[in-house]
Amino acid sequence: MRTRLAGALLAVLSLTTAGCTAATGTGGGTGGGTGPSAEAAGAAKAAKSAPADRIEPLADPATPKLPVTVASADGGRLTVRAAERIVPLSGSLSEIVFSLGLGERVVGRDVSATFAQAEKLPLVTRGHDVSAEGVLSLRPDLVLAETTSGPVEAMDQLRAAGVPVLTIAPAKGLADIGPRIRAVAGALGVPSSGEALTERSERRIAAVREEAPAAGPEPRVAFLYLRGSASVYLLGGAGSGAGSLIEAAGGVDAGAASGLTEDFTPITSEALVKAAPDAILVMAKGLESVGGVEGLAKVPGVAQTPAGLDRRIVSVEDGVLLNYGPRTDQVLASVIDQLYEGEGR
Repeated sequence: MRTRLAGALLAVLSLTTAGCTAATGTGGGTGGGTGPSAEAAGAAKAAKSAPADRIEPLADPATPKLPVTVASADGGRLTVRAAERIVPLSGSLSEIVFSLGLGERVVGRDVSATFAQAEKLPLVTRGHDVSAEGVLSLRPDLVLAETTSGPVEAMDQLRAAGVPVLTIAPAKGLADIGPRIRAVAGALGVPSSGEALTERSERRIAAVREEAPAAGPEPRVAFLYLRGSASVYLLGGAGSGAGSLIEAAGGVDAGAASGLTEDFTPITSEALVKAAPDAILVMAKGLESVGGVEGLAKVPGVAQTPAGLDRRIVSVEDGVLLNYGPRTDQVLASVIDQLYEGEGR
C-alpha cells in the first residue's frame, strides 16, 4: 500500500500547479445576496463556452528581452540568454508559456500538456519521469521545471550538459497563479506580459466566483484520487491542492474539515463517513477507471455518504483540474455548474 500511495501522490503532484487568490478575497462565494453581476454571468458563460482543450494567448504579447537573471525555486539564480527553444516539464508550465503568446517557441511537452496546441509536440516527460536524452535531443536553450521534476539524475544530466534549467515552485491553490505566471514571464523576458496575464486570470476567476451561491449551507466536497486499474483509492486532505478550488466554488473541503492533515490518505468507510461529503470531486480518468458514477458508488464508504446516495459527482479533466493557471476560470466555472446543478441559480 505504501508503494501505491507514493505512486499516486507523485501522479497527483505532476498534475498540480499554480494558482492565485483572486484579488477580491479568499472566501467561498462572494458578498451580497443579490445574485451574480452581469460581468460574472458573462465571464462564467465565456468560461463554459471556451474550448476546453485550447489555450487563449494574450492578444498583444510582448517580445522577449534577454538576457535576464532570475531567481530559481531551487535556491540559485539563473541567467537566461536565449528562449527560442523551450521545454516545459509540466503541462501547467506549458500552459503559461502558450498563454503568454510564446507557444511557437515550445519544442517538447509533458504528458499533462493536454491542450490542442501542444498535442503534436514530442513527448519527453511523463510527470516525474523526465527523459534527459529526449529533452537534450530537442536542443533546448531553456528548460522550465517544477521543484518536483525528476528523477534527480535526469535533472543533473540536463544541467551537466549546459542547459539552463529554471525551477518554479509548485502550486497548491489559487494564491499561486500570479507568482508562477510572473516567474515564467520574467525568465522569458516578458514581465509586462506576465502582469497582463496575471490580471486577466485573476479578473476572470473573481468574476466566475460570483456564480457560486452566496446564501445557503456550504456543500461539503471530498476530493478523491482514483486509479481503479492500480487499486489506488485516496481521499484528499488539507494538502491535496483541491481545497482552494472547492472553497472558491463556495464549498468546504470535506477531507480537511474532517481532520485529515496529510495530502492524501487511503479511502476507508470510516474516513468517508466522517468526512460526510455532500458532493465528490474527481478527475475524469479516475472516475472512468472505477466504472463511472455507479462504479464509484461501489468504492467502500461512498454509498454511505450524502454524495453517494445522491450521486452528486463533479468530474473535471485530469490535466486541468489542479492545474492552477490561466484556464482555472474555466475549471472553476465547470465545478460550480456541476456542483449546483438543478438548484436554479
